[in-house]
Amino acid sequence: MKEPVSNSEVAVKSALKGRRRPKLLRNLAAKIAAVPMILVALVGFVGCSVWSIFYSFTSSKSLPKERFVGFAQYERLFDSSRWQTSVENVAIYGVCSLVFSLTIGFLLAVALDQKIRFENTFRTIFLYPFALSFIVTGLVWQWLLNAEFGIAQVIRDIGFSGFEMNILSNREYAIYAIVIAGLWQGTGLVMALMLAGLRGIDQDIWKASRVDGIPAWRTYLFIVIPMMKPVFITTLVIIASGIVKVFDLVVALTAGGPGGSSELPAKYVYDYMFGRANLGQALAASTVMLITVLIILIPWAYLEFSQKRNAKHG
Repeated sequence: MKEPVSNSEVAVKSALKGRRRPKLLRNLAAKIAAVPMILVALVGFVGCSVWSIFYSFTSSKSLPKERFVGFAQYERLFDSSRWQTSVENVAIYGVCSLVFSLTIGFLLAVALDQKIRFENTFRTIFLYPFALSFIVTGLVWQWLLNAEFGIAQVIRDIGFSGFEMNILSNREYAIYAIVIAGLWQGTGLVMALMLAGLRGIDQDIWKASRVDGIPAWRTYLFIVIPMMKPVFITTLVIIASGIVKVFDLVVALTAGGPGGSSELPAKYVYDYMFGRANLGQALAASTVMLITVLIILIPWAYLEFSQKRNAKHG
């Protein structure tokens, strides 16, 4: 004789039947809501990228035209001394930004993680420059680094009458003015990311290190930093992807001068597209920039998804 089926068993069976819906129909509302975003990404990013790559192989000037010239635009691009200067400058800017922003941002985060007084005030002060646009940042530092007033004039006023600082008008050091301004704006974001990572570290690790008599710097170097690897990778990708597209900071601070010595790739693209009406050359340069960004993002995405997949199956 069969035992009567309870209401709880009926509920479980109905729930299991509901879970057997096809994968395509699961979370249907969320998938429908994501359709506009997907279309914008396909048309706005993928579509425009394909269009740019296509016309970079043409001799387009003011308007696009389908007259193919092969790799002529790319050959001209890499033969251009202006483009070579741009690549050298973005390498200098990139290395300095990565090294100093990660180092300074981490040290600031460590300092704020000591539960100091007025932590919220200091955190706001350090993060505030990131809220400003690059145009505002460039104009501020253009005034601060000016040889006639700003920092130079303040130092002369306090007694060093012979002090000179001509960083903006010096061809060798103008790019470092952009580095300084970029660090001032972006280091606060790095600090906030690192502080969030530090706050996620289990406090028992610190207690154990104190009991074992391990110095704090060794704990940071050999335990904390390796545990914060995902935070460092994410921060690195954010900084690196922003380096390639720096434009408005250069325009506001140095305008690419003196004599093109502080030129960067994004400004090269803008000048050739709108200033010289050479669409093909501008699109060739932008395609090279796109490939550079993809070289950065694809390995990061692969590592992220592979780690999640391994964690899921592990």
